[in-house]
Amino acid sequence: MEIKEILDKKFPSLYEQELKDEIEAVGKIEKAPEGTVILDIGNYIKSVPLVAEGSVKVMREDAEGNEIFLYYVDDSKTCAMSLTCCLSYTQSKIRAIAEEDSLLISLPVNYVDEWMQKYASWKNFVMMTYSARFEELLRTIDLIAFQNMDQRLLKYLGDKARLLEKDMLYITHQEIANDLHSSREAVSRLLKQLEKMGKIELYRNRIKLISI
Repeated sequence: MEIKEILDKKFPSLYEQELKDEIEAVGKIEKAPEGTVILDIGNYIKSVPLVAEGSVKVMREDAEGNEIFLYYVDDSKTCAMSLTCCLSYTQSKIRAIAEEDSLLISLPVNYVDEWMQKYASWKNFVMMTYSARFEELLRTIDLIAFQNMDQRLLKYLGDKARLLEKDMLYITHQEIANDLHSSREAVSRLLKQLEKMGKIELYRNRIKLISI
């Protein structure tokens, strides 16, 4: 697909023709195979990705190097944290990894602020991105602060399945533990409980969702 086709199909809210012309002129289509690190912690962001196909997992890291899952960016969206870092000209505070084979439009950061002033549709797109991610982060904080680990795990599995549109997840217990900032043993124990409840079926490096 060309940039014009992607914009018309995936980003109809960016409706201003002059904006689309500029995106066509400066944007670059990039393929990000599953596992590709798109943005990394500590790097200065040179481009902002618009996710046209696939999905991206966004992570934070604590002082000891432990990662914690923040949110997913699926198709027709962009990453709020990358917008924040490029607008403030600071180093990236997140790591963004392709959760599956993905297609991106990469936009040079120097246009992000300029388009905020020039195009209402771009400004609305950015503000809606912030709003959606703020709500998602509030839900994550609520889960951490007020809900038990089993509820966090159920939400994590459900969100991942809906994002990938699959009921069979190819993921290890350790990967889940890393994302939820928990121990593999605790995750394995809870998964076994969910299996006994008939909500999932466990296989080697695979989890099938039954009723989540």
